[in-house]
Formats: sequence, structure tokens, C-alpha cells
Amino acid sequence: MQFGIFTVGDVTTDPTTGHTPTEGERIRATVAIARKAEEVGLDVFATGEHHNPPFVPSSPTTLLAYVAAQTERIILSTSTTLITTSDPVKIAEDFSVLQHLSGGRTDVMLGRGNTGPVYPWFGQDIRQAIPLTVENYGLLRRLWREETVDWEGRFRSALQGFTLAPRPLDDVPPFVWHASIRTPEIAELAAYFGDGFFANHIFWPASHTRELVGLYRRRFAHYGHGTPEQAVVGLGGQVFMRPDSQDAVNEFRPYFDNAPVYGHGPSLEEFTRQTPLTVGSPAEVIERTLGFREYVGDYQRQLFLIDHAGLPVKTVLEQLDLLGEEVVPVLRREFARDRPAGTPAGPTHASLLRAREDATDEGEAEAR
Repeated sequence: MQFGIFTVGDVTTDPTTGHTPTEGERIRATVAIARKAEEVGLDVFATGEHHNPPFVPSSPTTLLAYVAAQTERIILSTSTTLITTSDPVKIAEDFSVLQHLSGGRTDVMLGRGNTGPVYPWFGQDIRQAIPLTVENYGLLRRLWREETVDWEGRFRSALQGFTLAPRPLDDVPPFVWHASIRTPEIAELAAYFGDGFFANHIFWPASHTRELVGLYRRRFAHYGHGTPEQAVVGLGGQVFMRPDSQDAVNEFRPYFDNAPVYGHGPSLEEFTRQTPLTVGSPAEVIERTLGFREYVGDYQRQLFLIDHAGLPVKTVLEQLDLLGEEVVPVLRREFARDRPAGTPAGPTHASLLRAREDATDEGEAEAR
């Protein structure tokens, strides 16, 4: 089981002080948060991709490469890379370079993006989001796996005799997660290729996540990749903690009420009842997170959003201390307890390399 954090990289005014960080301050704060995540023992740091204010992570692989140079162990991912508006050739190149720079501490989460105006900025039409996703991902897979690619599609110019440079580290592509908040077609795409499926798990009730993950698991087995329980699942979530539950609620309320994504809507109490958002003590976060297994089964990766809505860096670093010292150690122990045999571990470059070598050995044995 892998635990980590993800950021959407919003630049939001702190409603309690009126301070609005500059874009540079927000970027530098994100780097400090990533370093702290490794320091407290988390496994994954992931950044979103946005091309519109009030967000700053328009070049996630640039940020992740900078973080890679200042860390040694943590897996660096995206949350998400826009497969619809980003050219598959550029995605393939950028992540191959990041693999080499990070020593393989790289995977990629692909998503469609839900900001309509971004699509025409990159010459695309949001009404074609699903066909774009399917076509672009099909090309991306080939670029990482084939030495020379001849390809023709609907949405970009054809490729003739194209060779990716650099090739993926050890000729093993990064592990791919397909992320969705609400779209069953994305769960189907992940299942078809035997990739991971990441349910954002922030804005919707448990019943919705149960259906989406259940669909992915059934279709994963249908396509012959293993049992439903062997499908690779990740979940998002947001938490805010203080030792005393009421202190957490009181401190987080103004941030929630003014958040650019879900502020000015349902109350904090309504939202925490109806979604996985957890605001309270570390013990409450542990209890709520352990409950996710009841409707998605045993899964491989849990990422928390902790730096949204104008929270000051000092507060975010305190949240990381609580995660690293009080929450994640308990979650690791409890998730490992009674975990069924055969449940996959969280993917790493080393595990992918091992799997390829095992498949090669198996093929050679059959040939003999």
C-alpha cells in the first residue's frame, strides 16, 4: 500500500489573513511540501496539470524533475496529465526524461481535464474528449513500447518511422493510472489495457466510487488481466487535522467556505457527511480512510489533498507531520492486516522490471 499527497496547485487568498501568494511563492511552496512528504515517510508526491488561473502547475514534469533532484526515495507522479490536450509524443518524451533523471521514481496519471476553455487553447474540442483520450493513449502506449512507430489517427498529424528519444528507462514505460471523477469510459479504458484506475474520490458519495471502481474491477477480469481483486486501484481524498476535532473544524471552515472548487455551496458538515472529505482528529482520519475498503476492496494507493484553498505553508507542513507521525503508520499496519494473498502491491519501477523479467523467463521456458 502506497500513501502520499497530491496538489492541484491553486493560488488562493488565505481568507483568514487576506494574503495571496505570488505564483512564484506557490511554486516554491509546492517544492517544500514535496520535500517534506519524503521527510515524513510518505511514498508518493503528485501534482496536477492546469493551464488557467488560479493554478500554477502548467508544466508538471518540470516541477517533478526539480523535486527529483532534491529527493531520493519518493515516487513522483501527476494528478493528472491531460491526455486530451497534451500531445502524446511530448508526454512520452517528457516522462522518459523524468524516468532517467529520477532513477525510475516516476509514474503518470492520465485524465481528460474538465475545464472547457482549455481545449481550444490547444486546438481541441471538449466534445471530443473521450475519442481524444482513447486515440492519444493508444499512440502513447506504442511510443513507449515500439522502437519505430508508423501511425495515423483523427486528431494529430501522422507519424512515419518515428523513434522516441530517450527510450524509457530500462525499456520499461512508467506505470499508468487512468483517473476519473465520474466517467465509466475511463474505467473501461484502464481495464482494457490492464492499467491502474484512480478514483479522485473527493466530490462524490461512496456509492458513486463503489460503482466506478466495481466496473473497473469487473472489466479488468473480463479482459483477462487477472481476478477483480488483482486490479490496481488508487483513491484520492482530502483531510484536515488537528489533535482536537473541533479545533480542526473551526480552523478549516473559512478555507472550505472560500475554496475555489467547492466553496459557496453545501456546508462543511453536509460535505463531510456526503463525501470522503474528513476534517477532525488523526484518529477520525484513520477510521474514515480504513472504511474505504468496505466499498472499493483492498487497493494500492491512497493520496490526500492537504494544501488547497489558501492554507498557509506552515499549516500544510503541520498536516504532513500528523500524516507521517500519527496517521500513515497506523494505516500501513491496519491495511496490511488480513490483506488477502495475491493482492498486488503498489506499482514501482522495480516491480515493473521484475514483472517483465519474469514474463521473459516464462516465455523462454515455454519455448524450450
